[in-house]
Amino acid sequence: MRSISTATALAVLFGSAALSVVATGTASAATATITSPGGLVADDALKRVFVGDTSAGTVAATDYSGTVLASVGGIGSVTDLTVSDDGATVYAAVQNTHEIVAIDAATLDVKTRYAIPTDTGPRHIAFAGGKVWFTYGDQWDGDLGSVDPTVDPASGTDPVTMAQFPNSGTSVDIWGEALLDTDPLRPEVLAIGETGLSTDSMAVLDVSSGTPALTAWHHGDYTLNNGIGDIDLVAGAGQVLVNGNLLDAYADGKFTQSGTLPAGQQADISRVGFVAQVDGNKITTYRPSATKPIRTYTVGSYGTAALTWAPDSSRIFALVGTSTGKYSLKVLTDPDKNVPTLTVNAPTSATRAKKLTVTGKISATVALPAGVKLQVTRTDLESPKGKALPAVTVQANGTYSFADTPPAGGTVTYKVSYAGDSGHAAVSASDKVSVSRTATSLSLNNNGKLYSYGADVKFTAHLGKTYKNRTVAIYADPFGADKPKKLVKTGKVNSSGNLTVTVDMTRDTAVSAVFAGDARYAAKTVKVTAYAKVKVSTAISKHYKTAKIGSTSYYWFHKNTAPIVTTTMTYYANRQERLDLQVYYEGHWYDSDSEYFGLATNGKVAVNLGAPGQSGIKARIRAAYINGSSGDNVNSTTYSGWKYLYFSN
Repeated sequence: MRSISTATALAVLFGSAALSVVATGTASAATATITSPGGLVADDALKRVFVGDTSAGTVAATDYSGTVLASVGGIGSVTDLTVSDDGATVYAAVQNTHEIVAIDAATLDVKTRYAIPTDTGPRHIAFAGGKVWFTYGDQWDGDLGSVDPTVDPASGTDPVTMAQFPNSGTSVDIWGEALLDTDPLRPEVLAIGETGLSTDSMAVLDVSSGTPALTAWHHGDYTLNNGIGDIDLVAGAGQVLVNGNLLDAYADGKFTQSGTLPAGQQADISRVGFVAQVDGNKITTYRPSATKPIRTYTVGSYGTAALTWAPDSSRIFALVGTSTGKYSLKVLTDPDKNVPTLTVNAPTSATRAKKLTVTGKISATVALPAGVKLQVTRTDLESPKGKALPAVTVQANGTYSFADTPPAGGTVTYKVSYAGDSGHAAVSASDKVSVSRTATSLSLNNNGKLYSYGADVKFTAHLGKTYKNRTVAIYADPFGADKPKKLVKTGKVNSSGNLTVTVDMTRDTAVSAVFAGDARYAAKTVKVTAYAKVKVSTAISKHYKTAKIGSTSYYWFHKNTAPIVTTTMTYYANRQERLDLQVYYEGHWYDSDSEYFGLATNGKVAVNLGAPGQSGIKARIRAAYINGSSGDNVNSTTYSGWKYLYFSN
């Protein structure tokens, strides 16, 4: 049970190093990002990976999935790591304090610090023949030393022995801090590759006796390489792999070129002989003596500082550069399984219930077994979870084809899968077909009709013939951004094909009916727009009586009294009423004035018409909401009735 966040835990473990969690392709979740790579080694006994950080002075332990388990700080400028054959001890080469530090692999406790009597090193380190071997020295002055962990310094015997490269000081020598590598199948063999110079010196030593003996040596003529950046012993064979791609055999005291791999910069070789090679932003694996890759991982654009196989060959651990200039540990799984390329080609469109043909091809850089069978699944509206179709057998040239008659229309997906085998990873691919569906009829009434404010209006959707789906959804979308579209009702139509809803018409409203379609009939949507008036009324005040003139009722005012007209209208933000005034003259009503007045938030506005100052005048007035001119367009134009005014003495 964790009590702090993963990020915090990693920060504690790696001290001052910058940390992040990353993943790549089929790689599992990776561990921290370190500033300066200081060694990478995997321990078979504990199933752990140890990572050194030169800048932080730490050694961290992760499990095989890349999760940090523990870390030890204060080691110093660790430059390389190795682990004992029994997996119990990790050894760190510490260049700034000139020490070999022995660390308990299980607890990360520092067990012993071995002082190395040199001002230049140790730099590279390896465990072989029961001893810890290290290289030291500077340009033109390199050598090999060892630490015997069975010797107790307290006994008075020094466990550190210097100057152990055979014939050191003669023409058969190394001139620089050389690279080291061991063979997991032959723990008594040690490879040395001179680095830091343009020379190409390399050697293989037999350390089985405790004193190195020269098995083979090469120097100076550049026929095998032009500078060494990486050297690896080929497991169980008399070969080394130089710079990730040059194979050199060694025998009778010398090296001869024996083959090449495609271009690469560095590599590591597993216990069973598989090669993991770095080439730019890719890490590629090969079978022994093969030139076609098993698998290729794309790990980014910033280079790989180090990589190593898990001792059981189940995965590769790599310190990969990031855009921030750091390095992240990535775990690459199934490196021994080739990933086939699988294609699926289905028609773009097809007719439902008519036969179609799907074709494709599977290929791999490692030969597939004969008679490979592929699983086929069809996913459609009838089988949304997928329906298995008969397996298809791949032809000798890798191609395949199968016929199918899609029972459902719409988007039909054909997924083809290969389950994989002992040498190949599982792979799948798919393609989609647009399969035709029959059109159905769908209608909705009341389009274009105008209703009084607040009218309860019944909208009826009518659905025609379908296959299985008889459900219709009806939505109402009132005008105005403040009222979103909403589902009014969804349900099955009745035996007549109808579904009815009631909409409260307080605004102009778009009403839509939606049929989602089924396996044989296409989806369809219809939309109508119905319109709603506003609620509007006017009230007159300041009159002294009401009385008819002819058959029309008038509000009577003294000629020097100003009528007050109060309008009440359905409120909407920034809405205005229009007040229309007409005057009667010689048998006709004439427009006198129209003016807009803003409504208060209660929907009211009172307007003083002013006093005419003379008698015998007839006038009439009304309030109106004008769509688009009254400040909004959420309702339809609405007029109140006329109110009639008469001015007397």
